[in-house]
Amino acid sequence: MSARVPTVVGMVLGEEIDRLACDTGFSGVVSVSRGDESVLARAYGFAHRGYGVPNTVDTRFAIASGTKGLTALVVVRLIAEGLLTLGTRARSLLGADLPLIHDDVTVEHLLSHRSGIGDYCDEDAPPPAHPQSFTSAAAYLPALDGFPQRFPPGSQFSYNNGGFAVLALLAERATGEPFADLVASRVVASAGMAHTAFHRSDELPGDAATGYLEDGRTNVFSLPVVGSGDGGIYSCADDFAAFWAALHAGRIVPPEWVSRMTAVVSAETSTRERLRYGLGFWLPPDGTTVMLEGYDYGVSFRSVSRPSDGLVFTVVSNTSEGAWPLTRWLGGELVAKG
Repeated sequence: MSARVPTVVGMVLGEEIDRLACDTGFSGVVSVSRGDESVLARAYGFAHRGYGVPNTVDTRFAIASGTKGLTALVVVRLIAEGLLTLGTRARSLLGADLPLIHDDVTVEHLLSHRSGIGDYCDEDAPPPAHPQSFTSAAAYLPALDGFPQRFPPGSQFSYNNGGFAVLALLAERATGEPFADLVASRVVASAGMAHTAFHRSDELPGDAATGYLEDGRTNVFSLPVVGSGDGGIYSCADDFAAFWAALHAGRIVPPEWVSRMTAVVSAETSTRERLRYGLGFWLPPDGTTVMLEGYDYGVSFRSVSRPSDGLVFTVVSNTSEGAWPLTRWLGGELVAKG
């Protein structure tokens, strides 16, 4: 375990976090901050088991679908720049590509998981075939093809990974820039997220954690080699403290767009935690917090922000289930109890 010097509150939280981490075999990082104050930052387990490399509080982790919030912000930046609108139809940029996507599907439908398009990557689906071929947003195009429309656009909520991969394609076509560069310039730079980027899973930097499956193998053959709009960026806990501060201060998109993205669009999302959804962001039922979350093979991540007092807590793990016991406890301790 590694840790930064804690506050008194952090020491109390840390005792319970240590116990939970020990009991569950947690591998990853837990971070709690309030405004500019770091309350708690602790790391557990190994970034690379074979070489015995420990996780540290600065380790980068894949955050799976946590990426969707960054994708949504790229798209909204492009809207603010006049390159897209919420009403832009996907077909206007896709042309003849992905012909099974309904002509009425708009950017807003995709951002809110209300598009009804067929999903290339259902939550319970097996890993994608030939993950080494997924090297850019454009490279996802063949995998996205061939899935029939499920329901009329806008008629209901249905969580959809493919919708955010399509958004990455639309952003590329609207700007002529690679999606990874758009995330870097429109979100990462604006938020001061110095350790956040898309990396090849078979060519990770030395400070990045390898993801592990339940049987102890790495996840390198289970996920696309490079992420896209629906997931796969690498980041660290500190970068998400910076991210939330920049978001709520209007440094990534204008404040009126922050309000719109974090307003409830779908009140019923059929999740076990009664979560609601806006445009790229989960909205817990407490009504005071905003959340990003990711789950995949060898990845679990949740980062929660309470704008009213600057509270942020982030738990990220290089296993599929590792983050959840700690995030549930922190949610009860820090949010439910105020």
